[in-house]
Amino acid sequence: MELNVYEQYFEAQGVFSEVERKGALVMLVSDSERGMITYKAAVTFFPHRDEEDYAISYDAYFEKFIYEGKGRRSRKKEAAYLEQLPEIIDQLAEENGAEVFWDKPLREARRG
Repeated sequence: MELNVYEQYFEAQGVFSEVERKGALVMLVSDSERGMITYKAAVTFFPHRDEEDYAISYDAYFEKFIYEGKGRRSRKKEAAYLEQLPEIIDQLAEENGAEVFWDKPLREARRG
């Protein structure tokens, strides 16, 4: 079962498929099945043309697996991964010519 452990929208910048992106959805995702668990950091950049535009476009989606192995969800592991999340997302963004503005959230964080 895939679950967004954490997600939050931030202002961002980048151009993908010739479309300027001004928003980013940052996520920590867990997926558990048959005694196995994976965690990944993910970010998707979207146009955010106005205050109401949260339409996610998945042509600018990037992810990095953080952990894969036997087990189940762990709040302790998730807390550690959340601490690492900005650094991982910054790396993914930089590799793809984009930037997330961590000090400019567009919405409150949600945790699953």
